[in-house]
Amino acid sequence: MGEIETATQAAAWLLAALARELGLFAAIGLAIGGLDDLAVDLLWITRTLWRRATVYRRHARTTMATLPPPEEPGTLAIFVGAWAESAVIGPMLRTALAGIRHRNYRIYVGTYPNDPETERAVLGIGDARVRMVSGVLPGPTTKAECLNRVWRAMLADERESGRRFKAIVLHDAEDVIHPHELDLYDRMIERFDLVQIPVLPLLASESRWAWMVSATYADEFAESHQKSLVLREAVGAAVPSAGVGCAIRREMIARIADESGGLPFSAESLTEDYELGLRVCAIGGRSAFVILPVAPGHGPVAVRAHFPETVEDAVRQKTRWIIGIALAGWDRLRWEGGLTERWMRVRDRRAPIAALVLAVAYAALLLTILCWIVGVDPGWPPALNSLLMLTSTLLVWRLSMRAFFVTRAYGWREGLCAIPRVFIANLIEIAAARRAVMRYVPGRTPVWDKTRHRFPEGAGD
Repeated sequence: MGEIETATQAAAWLLAALARELGLFAAIGLAIGGLDDLAVDLLWITRTLWRRATVYRRHARTTMATLPPPEEPGTLAIFVGAWAESAVIGPMLRTALAGIRHRNYRIYVGTYPNDPETERAVLGIGDARVRMVSGVLPGPTTKAECLNRVWRAMLADERESGRRFKAIVLHDAEDVIHPHELDLYDRMIERFDLVQIPVLPLLASESRWAWMVSATYADEFAESHQKSLVLREAVGAAVPSAGVGCAIRREMIARIADESGGLPFSAESLTEDYELGLRVCAIGGRSAFVILPVAPGHGPVAVRAHFPETVEDAVRQKTRWIIGIALAGWDRLRWEGGLTERWMRVRDRRAPIAALVLAVAYAALLLTILCWIVGVDPGWPPALNSLLMLTSTLLVWRLSMRAFFVTRAYGWREGLCAIPRVFIANLIEIAAARRAVMRYVPGRTPVWDKTRHRFPEGAGD
C-alpha cells in the first residue's frame, strides 16, 4: 500500500507541476501577444475617432459614385495563374467578362501543358480579351513562375501593339471580380504604386462543418482588411498584397523586374504576392489599402471567393502562408525598414510561435481540468494568477473586437458565431504551423501546393 500511495503522490505532483509550468509559459506568451494586439486595436480606434472628428466633418466620404474619373484612362492587364483549375476558370472568366464595367482590359491566364482540361476551359471562352499563356514546364511549378511567364507574354503584346498597359491586376482562378474594381484602379493607380482592396470570403452553405471552416477565413479577413491593413498604411508600414484584388502600377512592377533580373515575381517564394507589397515599399513606392463603397449605404468594392471548406484544405493553404511569410520571409526579407515596419514584420512572422503558445495553453487547460477531477491542487503562484487575470481580460477584448469587425462585414449573427469559431481557427493554425515547420527546408525551391477551389453556383451562367 505504501508503494501505491507513493506512486500516486508522485503522479499527482507531476500532474500539478506540468499544469503549473505549462500554464506559466502559455500565460506569458498569451499576455505578450494580447498586449501586441491591444496596441494595434487602440491605434486603430484612435485613428478612426480622429478621422471622424476632423476629416469627415469637412469632407463627405468618397464612393464609387463620387470618385473622379482617371486623368488619363488606361488599359489594365489582369494576371491569373491557373493550375488544375478546369472546374472554376471558365465560370470565373465568363462572370468577369460579363460584369466588369471598365472598357479597356485584357485577362492573361497562365496555364500548363500537362493540364489540358484547364487549357480547354480557357480556350473555350472564345473572347479576344482573354489570352492563354502556356509554357514548357509541366505543372505545378510555383505561382510566381506562372506569373512571370504571363509578364513576358504581356511585354511581347506591348511591343507588338506599341501601347503600354497602365497597371497589372492580380487575381486567382476562383475570384468573383467586382464590376467597379478596374474603374477604381484606373483612378487610384495614378496616385499610388500599389492599390489593394478588401477580400470578403464567401460562406459555404453545403454543410454546417463546411460553413464553420470557411467562416474562419471570413472572420480573419474581416478583421485584417478593416483594421490591420488600414493601420499599416496609416503608420507608414508596407501594405502587403493579398495576391487578389491588387493592382500595381506598370512602371513600378517593371522597376522591380529590372532589379530582379527581368522577372518581377520571386519564383523561390510561396507568397510572392506578400513579398511584392514589401518590395514596393522598400524601393520607395506608395501603397494604399482602399475601402470604397459603391454608394452610400452599400458594401465596398471588394473581391469575393470561396475559401477552403475542409480542415485538410485549410491546413494545406495556411501551411503555405506560414512557410512563405513567417519562415521563408524571415530568411528572404530579413528585418529591413523603420520601427513600425519591423513591428509589422514581427506580427507577420509570429504565427509559428503563436501556434506553439496556443497548443501549450490548451494542454495546460486540459491538465488543469484533470487536476480538478482527481482533486489535485496545481499550486499556482500569485504571479501566475495575476497573469491569468490579464490574459483573460485580453481574451475578452480580443473576442469582442473580432465579433465587432465580423458584424460590420457579415451581420450580427455571423459576428456572434465568430466567437466560438476562434477555437476552430486556432486548431487549424496549430496544425498548419506544425506542418510548415516540418516541411520547410531553407533554400529549397518550393512547389505550388494548391488547394481545391470552387466558384459560386450560377455566377458564371
